[in-house]
Amino acid sequence: MANGDTEAGADAPAGGFVQLLTPEGERVDSVTTDDGVTYSVDFTDDEYRGLYRDLVTVRRLDAEAVALQRQGELGLWASLLGQEAAQVGSGRAMRKTDMAFPTYREHGVLYTRGVDPVKPFGLFRGVDQGGWDPDEFRINTYTIVIGAQCLHATGYAMGITMDGKTGTPDGEATIAYFGDGATSQGDVHEAFVWSSVFHAPIVFFCQNNQYAISEPLERQTRVPLYRRAMGYGFPGVRVDGNDVLASYAVTKAALDQARNGQGPTLIEAYTYRMGAHTTSDDPTRYRIASEMESWKAKDPIARMKAFLTKQQIADDGFFAEVDEGAKTLALDLRERVLEMPDPQPVSMFDNVYPTGSATVDRQRAEFTAYHSSFEGSAH
Repeated sequence: MANGDTEAGADAPAGGFVQLLTPEGERVDSVTTDDGVTYSVDFTDDEYRGLYRDLVTVRRLDAEAVALQRQGELGLWASLLGQEAAQVGSGRAMRKTDMAFPTYREHGVLYTRGVDPVKPFGLFRGVDQGGWDPDEFRINTYTIVIGAQCLHATGYAMGITMDGKTGTPDGEATIAYFGDGATSQGDVHEAFVWSSVFHAPIVFFCQNNQYAISEPLERQTRVPLYRRAMGYGFPGVRVDGNDVLASYAVTKAALDQARNGQGPTLIEAYTYRMGAHTTSDDPTRYRIASEMESWKAKDPIARMKAFLTKQQIADDGFFAEVDEGAKTLALDLRERVLEMPDPQPVSMFDNVYPTGSATVDRQRAEFTAYHSSFEGSAH
């Protein structure tokens, strides 16, 4: 089998993937790929339950965000529905000293890093840039420009190498998140080249959710995405992105390899975007209902719940408590978002240049005068 392939059965894409938890909730003890890497997890019952709690919580928070946008409280929202396992698994695999560089959809990763869930809402409401401290939480702010964060992450990884913070089991590593569509961007390929040549301690984590907005995967590539790593001189592996255990195991192994001086790895987390690309998108225009139904059978939360039930690790009382806790957190989140100030349009001119700009000042003055002309008039 090719690197990253496993005997995953009918649920696997062509070429297979690393899978430790089947859609039916059956555990696979370990998987060894053709490059000799063995993937497995050894969690306590509390840790298994904790992963389930993470999955349910981030999905509930995401659902609240979609509702808030539909009610006019957010300008936009990029849902993670269906991608919870890839984000929670990889996020929990990071050490506290590792640094993550997200796109604009990694709400689950943000949650695992301990960031207050309300923080990204300031960005999507137009109040601020997100509001968390990247140094404190070891995750950079959201990047809207597709693929740009891969270059940021590569530069950061090269920097920690120069600072002597990597190359040992206790060293630091970097992870960059992006979607399948971003693999068509030049920034991503440049990041691959630089990280490979400089043997940077970085993991490229591609959430292949099958669509670059409306463009399906078959219009983006002729080969599985993980195979692209081969052309740059570093390993690639495909993981079942709806399997939180496999996502954790593969990411942990890749981060450990990076911090130990073994260079980059490309992970393709094979998953599915159950919702729209963003709340401005209508996915019914480019995908069919039967496709959605087939992926619902592989739901990351349902399979984890089935596993916990079969192994008698959790009971109905636990599941009800998790649901109630997630609901309470979501309702608190709603209240806090509603308490945020309304965005002020003129603030978009702030922080464009660190020392100011005469051109921006002139544009601000023109915009302020134009906007003020409507104050007090009927709309």
